[in-house]
Amino acid sequence: MRKIAFTNQKGGVGKTTTTINTGAGLSKIGYKVLLVDMDPQANLTYSLKIHSSKMKRNIYHVLKGELPVSEVVMPHSDFDLLPASIELSAAEMELVNEPAREQILRSALKEVENDYDFILLDCPPNLGLLTLNAFTAADELVIVLQSEYLALHGLSKLMDLIKIVQKRLNPDLKVEGIVCTLFDKRKNLNREVVGHIREHFGSKVFKTLIRDNIALAEAPSHHKTIFEYDSESYGAQDYMNLAKEIRNGY
Repeated sequence: MRKIAFTNQKGGVGKTTTTINTGAGLSKIGYKVLLVDMDPQANLTYSLKIHSSKMKRNIYHVLKGELPVSEVVMPHSDFDLLPASIELSAAEMELVNEPAREQILRSALKEVENDYDFILLDCPPNLGLLTLNAFTAADELVIVLQSEYLALHGLSKLMDLIKIVQKRLNPDLKVEGIVCTLFDKRKNLNREVVGHIREHFGSKVFKTLIRDNIALAEAPSHHKTIFEYDSESYGAQDYMNLAKEIRNGY
């Protein structure tokens, strides 16, 4: 069983899209997958047509110790989901005085982790307590970078946090890879940025590039994964290839 957190403290890079569709791709090739929405914006939850305002049970109640994971997990056509809610925004402050507050999620997931082959965690676009919980719970990190000039801006802070977590909380945590999104081979800048990222990080960069594809932008508004929305699209091809790379990378 592998627990993988998808992260970048910058928003709008395709992190949630990558979490959902990598999970769907892994499911398509026969794995049992759980998605965990750790973002108070709940974009992953909304993208799958689960309206958090109507939910009485979500990840907030798990982190608060009010409910076990097994009573919150919701089934989806391709995977199971541990949904989020705007209530999660309060968790940062409410949990600050809890003992071992960085390890709450890791402890909670132990109840169900043997039920899945992969648990994929969608981190919020910041480096706060919720992200710290995801890093402490995970075995691996996938960093999602947009193929643009400022892609590496702020990455040093993320790498610093990873080192702190490895040293103090989760010595087994590793960076599984870096995935470049919103790639357009027609743009010189995109090609140059990806080349620079590969020059800097070497084999840590996945071979699969997630191409800029209108179907990927449209799928969430239809509450579908890319495979449900347009299985012949570049987006579906790319996320299936990424899922296979992740499967083979362990």
